[in-house]
Amino acid sequence: MEDEDMSRSVLVPVDGSPLSLYALRHALRAFPDAAVTVYHVVDLFEPDYSTDVESGYEPMIGSEAWYRTVDDATDQLFAEVDEVAADYDRSVTTESDIGEPARLILEYVTDEAIDHVVLGSHGRLAANRSLFGSVAETVVRRAPVPVTVVR
Repeated sequence: MEDEDMSRSVLVPVDGSPLSLYALRHALRAFPDAAVTVYHVVDLFEPDYSTDVESGYEPMIGSEAWYRTVDDATDQLFAEVDEVAADYDRSVTTESDIGEPARLILEYVTDEAIDHVVLGSHGRLAANRSLFGSVAETVVRRAPVPVTVVR
């Protein structure tokens, strides 16, 4: 069995939930020598996904305004990610995409030769799902590498 800190590349999927940022903290502690990539996937079909909670205005999905608000929200999330990494005197690589989170996470793991995945047990819709979120469950079942689930 591979020792945790022997992993060279760790992927931490984040959705902005406190638990996903806690998973990042865990990865930074558990894998002090690994290159950590934080990956945010915007799920077009998440029923409660909101890009502009302050005004309540929701631009049409796929419109130029929607992409701008998604970019702004992602920039804000990655600023939080950078603050967390700085707390551990680390830097991380950030990547984002739009699509089905579990599928894109699994593709990223394979395409980028990731050694380990660390993710929260559930994300932003925890109240609407079982304790073990569908993205986490799919990644655990299908990932070709070890997965640490943080709760």
